[in-house]
Amino acid sequence: MKKALKVISLMLVAVLMVMSFAACGSKDDTATGSDTSKEAKTPAVKVIDVNLTDEEYAFGVDKNQPELLEKVNSFIAEIKANGTFDAICNKYFAGGTPDVIKSAALDSTKDQLVVATNAAFEPFEYTNGDGYSGIDMEIAKALADYLGKELVIQNMDFDSVGQHKCDIAMAGLTVKAEREEYVTFSTPYYKASQRLVVKGSDTKFDGCTDVASVEAILNTLDSSVKIGVQNGTTGQLYCEGDAEMEFPGLKAVCVGYKSGSLAVQDMINGNINYVIIDAAPAACIAQSINEVN
Repeated sequence: MKKALKVISLMLVAVLMVMSFAACGSKDDTATGSDTSKEAKTPAVKVIDVNLTDEEYAFGVDKNQPELLEKVNSFIAEIKANGTFDAICNKYFAGGTPDVIKSAALDSTKDQLVVATNAAFEPFEYTNGDGYSGIDMEIAKALADYLGKELVIQNMDFDSVGQHKCDIAMAGLTVKAEREEYVTFSTPYYKASQRLVVKGSDTKFDGCTDVASVEAILNTLDSSVKIGVQNGTTGQLYCEGDAEMEFPGLKAVCVGYKSGSLAVQDMINGNINYVIIDAAPAACIAQSINEVN
């Protein structure tokens, strides 16, 4: 009897050991990611990592305020030298926490700095609750403090920014001769470029490594293809053609929007094929959309 119980006990131990090893094996497979039931999710959109243009952003200062232009240029030199500009940029490009900038009410009896912007151009300017955030908006606040003035932010369509009566326009403005009819440009503060945004499932441009290879494909597109842009931006000039900036234009139909995010969303909805917008906003828009899709 004792011998029989001993055999049964040994058999139970053996069974438990097998079950234990099986369980460990299952846990290890899960931990090491060997479960192949889940596949990598295709992003809703992606940005082609090639600069289509090279341009510079500057602030547009009221042509009748040469003394303000001089102070703005001195301010830009100072924040570039003391690290303030890099610290502001790092909030938007390196995972920092953006400040929320509040606008005072316009009051002609006060000493104010009136800034015109288009707050639909993240990460340079965008609305944040009842205030504004963005690289330009934080620079605007720092500039107002530097000048000892109260900051007033006036938000409007991009097409109107350079022509609006204000002290300074801060809206990711590309230095362009025709805009100098309305403003005097400050020292450039940021190097920018245009990039192509496509649907995540689109592989047409995946093999492109330089601007020539992207443009070779873009130039094959005819009027059956629609490309979205933000109105009044370099992206629109790139698509439609601009002699001053030496853009020959594309045969594809250019469709204008109030913001790059609206253009990208319309592409997702299937109403246009591609979007061409500034590189930094393109990255922000793509990340935001891909996080919720």
